[in-house]
Amino acid sequence: MQLYVMRHGNAVPSGQSDAKRPLTQLGEQEAALMANWLHQQDICFEHIFVSPFCRAQQTANIVAQHFHETIVSETLSFITPSGNAKGFHDYLDGTQLSGNVLVVSHMPFVSYLVSELTAGQASPIFQTAAIAHIHYDRDKMSGDLVRLVSPYDLL
Repeated sequence: MQLYVMRHGNAVPSGQSDAKRPLTQLGEQEAALMANWLHQQDICFEHIFVSPFCRAQQTANIVAQHFHETIVSETLSFITPSGNAKGFHDYLDGTQLSGNVLVVSHMPFVSYLVSELTAGQASPIFQTAAIAHIHYDRDKMSGDLVRLVSPYDLL
Protein backbone atom coordinates (compact mmCIF):
# COMPACT_ATOMS: atom_id res chain seq x y z
CA MET A 1 0.00 0.00 0.00
CA GLN A 2 1.14 3.52 -0.75
CA LEU A 3 0.03 5.82 2.03
CA TYR A 4 0.05 9.60 1.69
CA VAL A 5 -0.26 11.61 4.90
CA MET A 6 -1.20 15.25 4.31
CA ARG A 7 -1.48 18.20 6.62
CA HIS A 8 -4.32 20.60 5.80
CA GLY A 9 -3.57 23.90 4.07
CA ASN A 10 -3.04 27.21 5.85
CA ALA A 11 -6.05 28.08 8.03
CA VAL A 12 -7.36 31.26 9.59
CA PRO A 13 -5.84 31.99 13.00
CA SER A 14 -7.58 30.97 16.17
CA GLY A 15 -10.45 33.12 17.23
CA GLN A 16 -13.27 30.68 16.87
CA SER A 17 -13.74 27.01 17.56
CA ASP A 18 -10.64 25.14 16.41
CA ALA A 19 -12.81 22.59 14.60
CA LYS A 20 -14.49 25.34 12.56
CA ARG A 21 -11.38 27.19 11.33
CA PRO A 22 -11.52 27.33 7.51
CA LEU A 23 -8.67 27.53 5.03
CA THR A 24 -7.32 30.91 4.01
CA GLN A 25 -6.94 31.77 0.34
CA LEU A 26 -3.28 30.74 0.69
CA GLY A 27 -4.40 27.42 2.20
CA GLU A 28 -6.69 26.78 -0.75
CA GLN A 29 -3.81 27.55 -3.14
CA GLU A 30 -1.46 25.24 -1.21
CA ALA A 31 -3.98 22.38 -1.32
CA ALA A 32 -4.58 22.92 -5.05
CA LEU A 33 -0.83 23.00 -5.76
CA MET A 34 -0.31 19.70 -3.93
CA ALA A 35 -3.37 18.14 -5.59
CA ASN A 36 -1.97 19.13 -8.98
CA TRP A 37 1.41 17.63 -8.04
CA LEU A 38 -0.26 14.36 -7.02
CA HIS A 39 -2.17 14.32 -10.30
CA GLN A 40 1.03 14.94 -12.30
CA GLN A 41 2.61 11.98 -10.48
CA ASP A 42 -0.29 9.78 -11.69
CA ILE A 43 -1.27 9.04 -8.11
CA CYS A 44 -4.92 8.05 -7.90
CA PHE A 45 -6.48 7.35 -4.53
CA GLU A 46 -8.58 4.37 -3.58
CA HIS A 47 -9.61 5.96 -0.31
CA ILE A 48 -9.29 9.22 1.64
CA PHE A 49 -9.46 9.35 5.43
CA VAL A 50 -10.12 12.87 6.67
CA SER A 51 -10.46 14.67 9.98
CA PRO A 52 -13.89 16.17 10.71
CA PHE A 53 -12.35 19.63 11.22
CA CYS A 54 -13.35 22.20 8.58
CA ARG A 55 -9.85 22.96 7.23
CA ALA A 56 -9.06 19.26 6.72
CA GLN A 57 -12.40 18.65 5.00
CA GLN A 58 -11.78 21.60 2.68
CA THR A 59 -8.26 20.35 1.87
CA ALA A 60 -9.52 16.83 1.11
CA ASN A 61 -12.25 18.23 -1.13
CA ILE A 62 -9.75 20.31 -3.11
CA VAL A 63 -7.54 17.26 -3.60
CA ALA A 64 -10.47 15.04 -4.64
CA GLN A 65 -11.62 17.61 -7.23
CA HIS A 66 -8.35 17.15 -9.15
CA PHE A 67 -9.18 13.53 -9.94
CA HIS A 68 -11.80 12.21 -12.33
CA GLU A 69 -12.22 8.93 -10.47
CA THR A 70 -14.73 8.50 -7.70
CA ILE A 71 -12.78 8.41 -4.46
CA VAL A 72 -14.25 6.99 -1.28
CA SER A 73 -13.86 9.56 1.47
CA GLU A 74 -14.33 8.64 5.10
CA THR A 75 -14.40 11.12 7.98
CA LEU A 76 -12.79 9.74 11.13
CA SER A 77 -13.41 11.54 14.40
CA PHE A 78 -10.17 10.24 15.92
CA ILE A 79 -7.67 11.80 13.48
CA THR A 80 -7.87 15.34 14.84
CA PRO A 81 -4.86 17.34 16.11
CA SER A 82 -4.93 15.43 19.39
CA GLY A 83 -5.76 12.09 17.76
CA ASN A 84 -4.13 8.79 18.60
CA ALA A 85 -1.63 7.66 15.93
CA LYS A 86 -1.50 4.11 17.31
CA GLY A 87 -5.28 3.91 17.16
CA PHE A 88 -5.27 4.91 13.48
CA HIS A 89 -2.47 2.42 12.78
CA ASP A 90 -4.63 -0.36 14.24
CA TYR A 91 -7.63 0.88 12.28
CA LEU A 92 -5.64 0.94 9.02
CA ASP A 93 -4.39 -2.60 9.59
CA GLY A 94 -8.00 -3.70 10.00
CA THR A 95 -9.00 -2.46 6.56
CA GLN A 96 -8.74 -4.36 3.28
CA LEU A 97 -7.23 -1.40 1.43
CA SER A 98 -4.26 -2.12 -0.80
CA GLY A 99 -3.87 0.77 -3.26
CA ASN A 100 -3.06 4.44 -2.74
CA VAL A 101 -4.59 5.91 0.42
CA LEU A 102 -4.62 9.55 1.53
CA VAL A 103 -4.94 10.74 5.13
CA VAL A 104 -5.73 14.46 5.62
CA SER A 105 -5.29 15.69 9.17
CA HIS A 106 -3.37 18.11 11.40
CA MET A 107 -0.16 18.70 13.30
CA PRO A 108 0.89 17.11 15.57
CA PHE A 109 -1.17 14.03 14.57
CA VAL A 110 0.37 13.74 11.08
CA SER A 111 3.88 13.88 12.53
CA TYR A 112 3.15 11.22 15.15
CA LEU A 113 1.40 9.08 12.53
CA VAL A 114 4.44 9.00 10.25
CA SER A 115 6.60 7.96 13.19
CA GLU A 116 4.08 5.31 14.24
CA LEU A 117 3.77 3.82 10.74
CA THR A 118 7.51 3.80 10.05
CA ALA A 119 8.63 1.91 13.16
CA GLY A 120 9.73 4.93 15.12
CA GLN A 121 11.59 6.89 12.46
CA ALA A 122 11.92 10.54 13.44
CA SER A 123 8.66 12.48 13.49
CA PRO A 124 8.86 15.01 10.65
CA ILE A 125 7.54 18.54 10.98
CA PHE A 126 4.91 19.20 8.33
CA GLN A 127 4.51 22.57 6.67
CA THR A 128 0.92 23.38 5.75
CA ALA A 129 -0.35 21.13 2.92
CA ALA A 130 2.82 19.00 3.04
CA ILE A 131 2.52 15.33 2.10
CA ALA A 132 4.52 12.38 3.43
CA HIS A 133 4.63 9.33 1.17
CA ILE A 134 4.98 6.03 3.02
CA HIS A 135 5.46 2.65 1.37
CA TYR A 136 3.44 0.55 3.82
CA ASP A 137 3.87 -3.23 4.05
CA ARG A 138 0.63 -4.70 5.38
CA ASP A 139 2.28 -8.02 6.27
CA LYS A 140 4.91 -6.31 8.43
CA MET A 141 2.43 -3.67 9.63
CA SER A 142 5.16 -1.10 9.10
CA GLY A 143 6.38 1.18 6.37
CA ASP A 144 9.22 3.30 5.07
CA LEU A 145 9.08 7.04 4.58
CA VAL A 146 9.75 7.59 0.88
CA ARG A 147 9.59 11.39 0.81
CA LEU A 148 8.10 14.48 2.37
CA VAL A 149 7.01 17.18 -0.08
CA SER A 150 5.63 20.62 0.75
CA PRO A 151 4.13 23.29 -1.51
CA TYR A 152 7.34 25.29 -1.11
CA ASP A 153 9.36 22.42 -2.60
CA LEU A 154 7.31 22.79 -5.78
CA LEU A 155 7.70 26.54 -6.29
